[in-house]
Amino acid sequence: MHNRPPLVDPHVHLWDLGHIRYPWLTGPFDTDNPNGSVEPIAVDYPLDAYLADAGQWDVRGIVHIDAGADPADALKETQWLQAMADARGMPSGIVAFAALDDPEVETLLAAHVEHANVCGIRHIINWHSDPARSYSPVDVTTTSAWMRGFGLLRKFDLSFDLQAYPGQFAHLAQLIARHPDTQVILNHTGMAIPGDADGWGEWRRGMAALAALPNVAVKISGMGFTWRPWGVDQARSYVRETIELFGTARAMFASNFPTDKLFGSFDQHFDAYDAITADFSADERAALFGGNANRIYRLGLDL
Repeated sequence: MHNRPPLVDPHVHLWDLGHIRYPWLTGPFDTDNPNGSVEPIAVDYPLDAYLADAGQWDVRGIVHIDAGADPADALKETQWLQAMADARGMPSGIVAFAALDDPEVETLLAAHVEHANVCGIRHIINWHSDPARSYSPVDVTTTSAWMRGFGLLRKFDLSFDLQAYPGQFAHLAQLIARHPDTQVILNHTGMAIPGDADGWGEWRRGMAALAALPNVAVKISGMGFTWRPWGVDQARSYVRETIELFGTARAMFASNFPTDKLFGSFDQHFDAYDAITADFSADERAALFGGNANRIYRLGLDL
């Protein structure tokens, strides 16, 4: 077995269902959504549960990504995570929730950055003509309110975690190009939809448009959004093509746990990413599994 580099996992969700409300983790559960039924993961997921799942890897740091809490609890989630980080040393970074199209978003951004580990914002903006795939009824990214909110991120030195579909990438690339000082991190390998007409073509064109911008990086995760079930042979070209587009300095492997637990164990996912990059250099692998996340999220960890 070749050496596994230290892991900085840049996409983790933790939750205490008794402390914060998560509408998507509250029944009744249905399968008509991008995750399928989330009932198996609708249980508390504390830091120790994550560390147990990731036990085969040398986890040096994690970035916690907004976990779909009730928007009214966005700041409460940040407070909970910062208290955990102060006590446990993780999460190393916090990507908090803010609805960028909210006219009052600046107030929330200012409150989030009062917490030392907050480094970015995520506002899930997936829109698709198929309502079962959409996370919102309209594409808010085309509105002046959302564009204004995106423009505020630089003021607070916040990165943006971008979760959208390939059909949105062309116009998003135009917006991101106007904000070269805002670091953007694309989620879940770009969430290709093979079942769409020209789904792979749309993904490739959209990914190329984003990869052309030096301030955009990508997290490789979420295989189960694209195939259920999925296997290493399917994932290989998806993963390698993503790395070829963005380069080994702007791509990183992420667990998306416990959500990706719906689609396979931690080891199933990371053994696949490990095998797919077995022929990469030690430096490239160190970057993909930890170094890039540390640099791009500005975690300051000593790896």
